[in-house]
Amino acid sequence: MININDIKNGMTIAIDGNIYTIVEFLHVKPGKGPAFVRIKLKNLRTGATTEQTFNTNIKIEKAHIEKNNMQFLYENSGMYNFMNMETYEQIELPKESIGDDVKYLKEGMDVDITFYEGEMLGIGLPEKVEYVITHTEPAVKGNTATNATKEAELENGLVVKVPLFVEENDHIIVSTKDGKYDSRA
Repeated sequence: MININDIKNGMTIAIDGNIYTIVEFLHVKPGKGPAFVRIKLKNLRTGATTEQTFNTNIKIEKAHIEKNNMQFLYENSGMYNFMNMETYEQIELPKESIGDDVKYLKEGMDVDITFYEGEMLGIGLPEKVEYVITHTEPAVKGNTATNATKEAELENGLVVKVPLFVEENDHIIVSTKDGKYDSRA
């Protein structure tokens, strides 16, 4: 248990059986009445963000989160296999528990998997990932309007908009935050 005055951004806490990370907080000392702390929390199970207010004299439970650096090995009938690079222990995760991040996975990719008391809470992808373009239409000469783009299919099946000068077999960098083309590799 920690005092509410000792919290920091990024800290993980447990409230009413839910696991939260502190996004931001503010100590408020109004003219009348006792001081309080307003905290913006992100639920690590659902991803929802909420705001809660606490008195300054309470204690909250700190949640001990374990992050393991693991390598994505392969997908087999909806189950995604990862290996801990230190212990060589392998785990299987269903597609549902990985969520939308599954479309960015690539064999051999290093990810951070977050656990709380044996429960998998989430997977942290690298900010940017390099892919090879497997199919895209050739650029049409004269089609040089500002910011002209075309669709390109990547080695993992993901389709992104790329500039006209990008061709098949080019290596490109894609942001995993928004799924957009970043640059050529």
